[in-house]
Formats: sequence, C-alpha cells, structure tokens
Amino acid sequence: MRLIIDNNILFSLMKPNSTASKIIQDFDLKLYAPLFILAEFGKYEEEIFKKSKLSGKEFELRKNQIKEKINFVKLEDYKDLIKTIKIKDQDDLPYVALAVKLKIPIWSNDKELKLQKNTIVLNTEEIIKLFPM
Repeated sequence: MRLIIDNNILFSLMKPNSTASKIIQDFDLKLYAPLFILAEFGKYEEEIFKKSKLSGKEFELRKNQIKEKINFVKLEDYKDLIKTIKIKDQDDLPYVALAVKLKIPIWSNDKELKLQKNTIVLNTEEIIKLFPM
C-alpha cells in the first residue's frame, strides 16, 4: 500500500516502539512525503530526540533508517495542484496536493485534515484495521 505521511507520523516513527513504527516494520508500505517535511523535522529535532528516548547515536541511525523508507517529493512535482485545492488549514495543503497528484491516501492523525474532501485520510487506527496486528 502507498501512503503519504504527515509530519506527526514522521515524528512518531522516530520512536522505535511506537505503533507507527510497528506498522512500517510489519507491513509492505511505500511511504511518500513532501520534501519540506525534512525542514519540519529539523525544526523540531531536539524535541523529537528527547521524546524518542534514544541515545544520540541510536537517534541518528534511526533517522537515517526512516529517511530511507520515505520517498520525498519536490514541490515542483505537485505545485500546480496547490492553487486548485481548497482546504481550511493551509499548512496541510502540500500533503493534500501530493496525495491528489499520486492518487493515494494520507496517513495522519489530524482530525481537521480528515474533514477535507479532496483525498482520503487514514488515521493510525484505520491503518491497523487494514493490517490486523
């Protein structure tokens, strides 16, 4: 299954024992994200590091492992859609535009994002139901 991930899913993947980590470890998923998500990660990296409870070396290793599992897509590949999509939270626009472009759902636990009508948004609970653990 192919999915767009948002920044909160990316951040939760940094915790090796998180449900999101178990999902990507146990199931054949192809993950995509807008390239700018790496800047978001950098902005909150210290906080993510603390919450991960990993050593510095483990954190760097985990970060590289997670990056290898994600196909990062440049804005140029979907920017034409950004002007055509109407949603309430403009911060979510790149995720929605990329999902529309690739014709795949978004994996997010953002309740407001789920309300938009441009693409399907699946939360972690719904992903689990698709792949019983």
